[in-house]
Amino acid sequence: MSADSLRPWLALLKQGDEGAVRELWERCFPRLVALARRRLRGVAPLPADEEDVALSAFDSFCRRAADGRFPALDGRDDLWRLLSVITARKASHLLRDEARRGGRADADPDQLAGAEVPPELAAAFAEECQRLFRLLPDDLHRQVAAAKMEGLTEEETAARIGRTPRTVQRKLELIRALWAEELAP
Repeated sequence: MSADSLRPWLALLKQGDEGAVRELWERCFPRLVALARRRLRGVAPLPADEEDVALSAFDSFCRRAADGRFPALDGRDDLWRLLSVITARKASHLLRDEARRGGRADADPDQLAGAEVPPELAAAFAEECQRLFRLLPDDLHRQVAAAKMEGLTEEETAARIGRTPRTVQRKLELIRALWAEELAP
């Protein structure tokens, strides 16, 4: 799937087109389920599973896109970054809510840090992420950075991009160096 192949579907989705919803569903849902599964890995049975989390995330995304909430959404990378954030938050909210009910005394605190973010802060964060991604030298570095943000291991990232884990490590070292230099006071 090329980055440009989703642009027409995203444009139609913003207009509320049901065909675009189905097309994006077929392309994105399995990856969302896998991401939610990783986020929920190792926890006791919950009232919802990874498919419920992915479904809720996709539904939220589609409703907000149809309402014009993502005007800068322009391709596969933007779409996946946004869907990843929404899915991760849904998984965190599920864990947080279950912990509040007392059903998850052993919940991982890192997974519970999913408080609601004001829209202006979310927009600023998205813009900063886009700016930092533009600093990277090529698409391979951007793919590695996106995979790391999704929570993939170096081995999973290597399998996704068709490279060795050591290559992924080297790319991550460069990404960290570039971003540390850019963000230094």
